[in-house]
Amino acid sequence: MAKAKSQEREDRIHTEIVVDANGPEEVAMSWYYYLDDVMKFPFTATCNAQRATSPLKKGDEIEVTALADADDCEHEIFVMTRWEVKSQLAVPLAQLKPASGTDEATLQAIEDWHYWVQQGYEY
Repeated sequence: MAKAKSQEREDRIHTEIVVDANGPEEVAMSWYYYLDDVMKFPFTATCNAQRATSPLKKGDEIEVTALADADDCEHEIFVMTRWEVKSQLAVPLAQLKPASGTDEATLQAIEDWHYWVQQGYEY
């Protein structure tokens, strides 16, 4: 379900993130490189929704350690988290809410991604 449009966020997304993107592949890579440039790792986040494609449960707190590989983000943005003893797991960024105290630029980038997803935009 789409949220109310934010003209400020729409402008930032279209002038800073996907400005020169032509087609779905370029939009995907534009998002990927924007998030890679802006987000600071590690940060703590809480799962805000369960998904069939992720083992996280609503309320789970995790440490996000990196952006997943570009190949894994061709249809959705995934981030890496420590899982079990020494494993890493990619989970959807849309499933996570950053903890208070998260770097301001990281927080804004995640909110931009959440907005994009909630508006029903795709690439």
